[in-house]
Amino acid sequence: MDEGKRYEVLQMTLTGNLTVAKAAEVLGISPRQVWRLKNRVKAKGMAGVAHGNRGRPGRKKLSGNTVRRIVALRRDKYEGFNDTHFTEKLAEEGMNVGREVVRRVLRQAGIGSPQKRRRAVYRSRREPKAQEGLMLQGDGSRHDWLEGRGPWLCLVGLIDDATKRVTGAVFREQETMEGYFTALARTFRVFGLCHSIYADRHTIFHTERKLTLEEELAGEKQPRTQLGRAMDELGITLIAAHSPQAKGRVERLWGTFQDRLVSELRLAKATTLREAQQVLERCLPEHNRRFMRQAANLEPAWRPLPKKLDLNRILCLKYRRIVARDNTIKFGGKHFQIPAIKPFYSLANKKVDVLVLTNNMVEIYYKGIKLLAATRKNLALEAA
Repeated sequence: MDEGKRYEVLQMTLTGNLTVAKAAEVLGISPRQVWRLKNRVKAKGMAGVAHGNRGRPGRKKLSGNTVRRIVALRRDKYEGFNDTHFTEKLAEEGMNVGREVVRRVLRQAGIGSPQKRRRAVYRSRREPKAQEGLMLQGDGSRHDWLEGRGPWLCLVGLIDDATKRVTGAVFREQETMEGYFTALARTFRVFGLCHSIYADRHTIFHTERKLTLEEELAGEKQPRTQLGRAMDELGITLIAAHSPQAKGRVERLWGTFQDRLVSELRLAKATTLREAQQVLERCLPEHNRRFMRQAANLEPAWRPLPKKLDLNRILCLKYRRIVARDNTIKFGGKHFQIPAIKPFYSLANKKVDVLVLTNNMVEIYYKGIKLLAATRKNLALEAA
């Protein structure tokens, strides 16, 4: 109801043509408020209908200097930050301003959101796991994380399906087995062993090759990758996703990181893989604090690491070699002499295991006994 009609109703109460109760019903306000307005109209006339704060600046209205500072920070120091992330950075700068206020200030200044809206696509929802540690989603995202200041990098990460906690993440030049082994090792040492890992059909996780004769004789039903072999040794189920949407938790994580983490890398002026990793490790705790949620069941499902379990020699590359009659093996394009070690004076025709660790060490074992150790860089083996 406009002010003219409100004034007419209140005038009728002054002349006695309308009761206060009926006026309250017509105006949609309480009888007490009608009495207040009636007295104001009696004293001020038509002006008494207007709200007392009309024409006054709001108590929370930002000053011109504050608005100019917000716009300047967004165009310079925090260029490319999304509205929510930028609002958090303003709080660090000592300006506690609401996100909607920041959004309005930026839009009025002609600064649009860096986020591009996409048309919604219907998909059915898969309920998250009930407990933390039941399932991890793993993936790698190759992206221009450094925005041309350095090489393209691949961020390898693991996120808990129940809580959205990022349990391990590392930058690498490519999506490599070593990157996943490193992220998994960090996760298992901090939290324990998970029950399953949900990942795409990358050759790191799954292979389409046929079983070798040796694998068939060993009774294996399907070929495994090195990571698949390691998960079997740890009792972890590897689940293959058939589409990016199936592992939506980690896919959405990349969307968040390609926005917020890229902005943090820009702010830190990171130009190398090492600098990017330092920024990532600094931002992960804050990311988890900001985006983690509570699992339906608060009892974690992580399995404790067995005391005698050697993760370094499980999360690694393992190869089988047959020792030649002269007690040598061929690996990495070179021949290596295996020394005589008691109680094995000769290992000719025996099968030995060659382990390539994530720290670039190469070790050779026979029945759990270390025979040789080397650095992967030059493969110059030395007796263990």
